[in-house]
Amino acid sequence: MRRPDPTRRGLLLGAGALLAAGRVGAAEAEDIAAVPSLGALAARRGLRFGAAVDRAVLDDPLVAALYRHQTRIVTIDTALKFAAIRPRPEVADFAEADALVEFARGAGLAVRGHNLIWNEGQPDWVRRLSRREAAYWLDRHIAETVGRYAGRLHSWDVVNEPLWPDHGLPGGLRDGPWSAGLGRDYIRRSFVAAHRADPKVPLVLNEAGPEWKQGFVPGTRYRADFLRLVDELQHAGVRLDAVGLECHWFPGFTFDPDAFAELVQQLARRKLDVYLTEIDVNDRDFPGGIPERDAQVAARYAELMRAALREPAIRIVQTWELTDGQTWLRDVQRGPRRPRPLPFDESCRPKPAYHAIAAALA
Repeated sequence: MRRPDPTRRGLLLGAGALLAAGRVGAAEAEDIAAVPSLGALAARRGLRFGAAVDRAVLDDPLVAALYRHQTRIVTIDTALKFAAIRPRPEVADFAEADALVEFARGAGLAVRGHNLIWNEGQPDWVRRLSRREAAYWLDRHIAETVGRYAGRLHSWDVVNEPLWPDHGLPGGLRDGPWSAGLGRDYIRRSFVAAHRADPKVPLVLNEAGPEWKQGFVPGTRYRADFLRLVDELQHAGVRLDAVGLECHWFPGFTFDPDAFAELVQQLARRKLDVYLTEIDVNDRDFPGGIPERDAQVAARYAELMRAALREPAIRIVQTWELTDGQTWLRDVQRGPRRPRPLPFDESCRPKPAYHAIAAALA
């Protein structure tokens, strides 16, 4: 009698679960289950691997099946942003966010809320608020949004990208309606309001660039401003549990693993967890065809993962979406070449970037 193949049996069981959960064809489900799960590999190291999630998981069963198999945590991409929920003052639309949270719950995935307050991407009516109106809407939005999901989320990105040195404001502050209306104190006020609405959910400060060499070499303004802001919040007694480093790689960026490690260690000394929240690699300027571009994207992932896995303060590693068909770069990167910044292609097949992450985790 032939002995059963446990590996084959495991793949078939995984494919069966995906088939049942996601209305995916048997062959597609088995293909997805045959690719080792980054979520499972990360869990063996005490990490959570995940990705931003958008309505593709509601519309495309194959994408949904891929998320179920590959991730252990997801961040709501745009559906929880102020502009998505409140395009007009009389509107509070949580329908898509509710559906995504329910998808994650059904798939057994933890959910990160993103984001409560951001100075970019706001509807025009927010940009016209007086100081008093800005305070009212900041407090109301946070109370209603955090309160709606209280007890159901892993963490919240409370303030997103508070700094942007190129705007020329004191302390490197990013310009926008909240900083214009309330000054620097909008950051502290946001964390206080979020803690009031859900005292147990971890609160995160998510920032866009101090992890790259341009931003964090000792002595540069961005890194100093960033750490100063963290210190201000902690000294004010504000509840701050973690810092998110986005890790979007753009053309011209360089990476210094030692400086990256020093930044993470400085945050760890402040008793903060560190999440890598929005990893992707912009391949716009990489020469060659798809194989050459994919190899260069994978090299960037390998470089970052090697550095990250040496730092115990890093608890979460997330890409910004999971497949090239979902990437935000499709909306901003014009030209004949479709961007390929993520671990899986538009057909949910693993790419060299996936293998680079898997190799680092394994």
